[in-house]
Parts: sequence; C-alpha cells; structure tokens
Amino acid sequence: MEKRDYYEVLEVPKNATADEIKKAYRKMAIKYHPDKNPDNKDAEEKFKEAAEAYEVLSNPDKRSRYDQFGHAGLHGQQGFNGMDDIFSHFGDIFSDLFGGGGFGFSGFGGGGGRQAQRHVNRGSNLRLRVKLNLSEINEGVKKKVKVNKYVPCQHCGGSGAQDNSFETCPTCNGRGQTVKIQNSIFGQMQTVSTCPNCGGEGKIIKNKCPECQGNGIVKSEEIIELNIPAGVAEGMQLSVRGKGNAGARNGIAGDLIILIEEEKDKELERDGDNLIYNLFISFPQAALGTTVEVPTINGKTEVKIPAGTQSGEVIRLRGKGLPELNGYGKGDLLVNVTVWTPKNLNKEEEKIMKSLLESENMNPNSDKDKSPFKKFKKFFS
Repeated sequence: MEKRDYYEVLEVPKNATADEIKKAYRKMAIKYHPDKNPDNKDAEEKFKEAAEAYEVLSNPDKRSRYDQFGHAGLHGQQGFNGMDDIFSHFGDIFSDLFGGGGFGFSGFGGGGGRQAQRHVNRGSNLRLRVKLNLSEINEGVKKKVKVNKYVPCQHCGGSGAQDNSFETCPTCNGRGQTVKIQNSIFGQMQTVSTCPNCGGEGKIIKNKCPECQGNGIVKSEEIIELNIPAGVAEGMQLSVRGKGNAGARNGIAGDLIILIEEEKDKELERDGDNLIYNLFISFPQAALGTTVEVPTINGKTEVKIPAGTQSGEVIRLRGKGLPELNGYGKGDLLVNVTVWTPKNLNKEEEKIMKSLLESENMNPNSDKDKSPFKKFKKFFS
C-alpha cells in the first residue's frame, strides 16, 4: 500500500511550524491511542502512521529530505513494524507531549466522543520525464522545467469565493459530516458520512469567484527547479513535494513525480555504480605491452597494458565509476580488453606471421607445458 503524505496524515499545511506539527501529532496520538481504542486495528494503524509522520516532520534534516524527494528521500531509514517499535522510538516524544506520565490516557478525561474531521482537498500528482547523461548523473544536477498545472487562483487567493463570501453549511452545521441513526433489532446504529452538501468542508460559497468558478484553482505554467542528486539511475522516481496540481479551495498540493531516463553514452556502459569500457588492442600491443588512453566521465586517463595480456582480461580502475545514491562510495571503471585479429594481411605481413608459427612462444599450449603441474608430472614419469 502506498504511504500517505505525512502532512496529510497530521492534517497540517506544508509550511506548518514545529509547534503546529507537535500540536497536531498530540491530537492524533490522543485520538488513536490503543488505550482509548482497544482491539481496534484501524486506530492502531493510524496511531503508528501519525507517529511515523511526526518522527520525520519533527526532525529538520529528515523533513528537508522529505519535502524535496518525498518518501524516496528517506530511503534506508528505520521503519515501524509494530507497537513495540512505536513505544521504543517515541517514548521521548510522549514524555515531551504528555509530561512523562506513561502511555495511559486516564488524565485526559472520559470524553471519548468521535471528533468531526473536515475534508481537505488534495491536488493530483504530476509526472515528468527527465533525461540525464552520465556526467549529470555523476555530479548531480539542477534543472529548470516548465510545467503546465493547476495553481491557486490569484483573484480569490485560492478560496474559490468572491470577497471571501462563505457561510456555514446548513446541512452539517459546519462539522463536515452528517450522522444518520437507524433502529435495528440490535439497537440504534449510528452512521457517520461526509456531508453531501459541502463535500466535508463545513462551509459553502455564497458568491463564487468569476475567475475560477469557485474551484480556487486555475491552469497556468510554472517554472520549477529540480535538484537531482548524484547517482540516480534509469527508471528511478523522485518526488518533489507540493509541486503537483494545487488542491481545490486552498487544499494540499499534489507532488511532482520525476521519472529518470539515462541517455546512452557513446563509449561507456553502466552496470550499477560501475562503468564498462570495451578496449580493442592489436596483437603486438598485447604481446609487447603498451600504454593506452581510455575515456572516463571526467576525461581521458592512461592505462598500462602489461606484456602478455590475454583477450578477455579485465583491468579495474577503482573509483572511476559513478557515486552511490545517498552514499559516499563510488563504483569502478572496468576495462574489458579484446585482442583484435586482422582479417586481411598483405604478403609481407603474412610472411611475418608464418615465420612466427615456428616459434614455441607462439604456441598457445606452451604455457601449459611450463606449468608447475606439468613439471611435477614429468618428475615421476
């Protein structure tokens, strides 16, 4: 299941202060705490969800990464798999919020009535493909992109109402929910649902804004700067928080989902964090040894080819690959050596080659004859 937006979980705007986030979490923790909701799995999940959201949004560093890249920016962070984890990780939070009096809620009174929750509109996410070359992936890059999207209406400030002309919804009396009570053989059954008149907002518009027709959003273009970290890969998705479509009537904006595409390099191939270069050398170069130039991300570098290098050998240049995403290490450049065989020889070259056939060193089995195992076998023959 896809994780919900942490700001949506705590019902706070993206520019909420640390104090507002703490108050919102305290409210959620009181409402969904297991002591008040015994044997209620839904309340337990919401309690854990709120705790996880607070753990991220109360930490300036984690909140910054989350605001920029969403849940993907918290890759590798410890998750929460059970109530024991919640109590273990958030004991200090509860101590701070509730005065260190343990996890019981006897001190908060016995008013266990259901609290009305007003509906908050959320804008849809947008998707954008971004092509990067190896150099941009190696260094990380900032790119400015033009996005056609819904933005808050400037005429009404995003409220959808002309001159802020709202009135309390007469159907739900501003609660955003309606309650229906039915009699059954088991007694009275109470059903709570979103108010059909105001859509859960608790208020209705008297005079709609002529620019947005009461929606609070209009189509426009926005220039967005993307800060793409080093080490991303083909198919990876990054989330830019709050840069999707604006939510209707000052709701929560959706996210801009960035899909990474890699441009194929002319010389280098990628294998994870490693890079591969296929090097072709001549037979004389392989036999005599030589020094050649090979491409890297940062330009050419010299590589020494030892005498007697065989086709298929790999020369590893450490640290010449790509950086790890959200890490400190770098991959390697792997130089695959292939000894090139000419297809057409002139008469002089053919004569030289034939003369080499008589040399013992040109026999591919000669090395086997000189192996320690061969000498050991001859010793007992």
